[in-house]
Amino acid sequence: MNCPTCQAAVLPGARFCANCGAPAPQVTQVGSYSEPVPESTNPKEPFRVGDMTIRIEGELVPVVDVELGAQQTVYFEHHILLWKQPNVTLGFMGLKNAAKRVFSGLQIFISTAKGPGNIAFSREAPGQVVAMRLQPGQAIDVREHQFLLATSNVDYNFYFQTGLANVFFSRTGLFIDRFTAQQGEGIVLLHGYGNVFEKTLGPGEMLDVEPGAWLWKDANVQMNTVSVLSSQGAGGLLGALGAFVGGSALTLNRFVGPGRVGLQSMTYHEPAAEGAQQAGGTDNIGGVLGSLFGNRQ
Repeated sequence: MNCPTCQAAVLPGARFCANCGAPAPQVTQVGSYSEPVPESTNPKEPFRVGDMTIRIEGELVPVVDVELGAQQTVYFEHHILLWKQPNVTLGFMGLKNAAKRVFSGLQIFISTAKGPGNIAFSREAPGQVVAMRLQPGQAIDVREHQFLLATSNVDYNFYFQTGLANVFFSRTGLFIDRFTAQQGEGIVLLHGYGNVFEKTLGPGEMLDVEPGAWLWKDANVQMNTVSVLSSQGAGGLLGALGAFVGGSALTLNRFVGPGRVGLQSMTYHEPAAEGAQQAGGTDNIGGVLGSLFGNRQ
């Protein structure tokens, strides 16, 4: 778990952050089960990575304000640039496995920014910003179209979510973004819709989540798709009918620890302008062009 003030890692059970002294988020324990912990606010204090300083500003629709130095560069998703100084240079960065991305309906280019100078980003939606500090070799998995920016020493890739249940029934999507720190500490900033919660799973511990409600997870956390019928304590057929009438999903994403899972209170569904998930082999040239030149999301 990270400190909500300075984003430094907080040891399990600690009452205060060892880095800045701020009170640590407290876990609500119900028997042997610990409830997900809310991110009460956006990060309050500026934090530095190399010669770059990042501030999270605003409340309802947060803005990531970045002061770039001459060395550290960042990359970011298109359509989220809010402002920049004229001397900040923008560019394109091609992603790995570009051919697979085209036919899978994924973006193949992302934008880069090089300083020195000021640049800011916004998802233009209510929510909270999550700052993930990654140590060399550490990896996180993120829902598509929810990362804001990352430092250039963080590798950006994707993987196919295997399993027939995931392919046919999950509304999570078939592809998951993976960010891995390479040399030195890296940072990935995410936009969570609504409020963001974090749950730390113990070895073998499981949590069933509405498919649109997960935001990120540690790379070692397993994710599968289960039906409401097979979810323990669902109440059989009557439970499934109750979930359907109540507006819940009939399929759930099951996460298995050990590791952390990030949740968001506004369930997310991919914007139409970015292109719906494509079946394998379907031509996606129009979707790629639309994602580059279409409306902001």
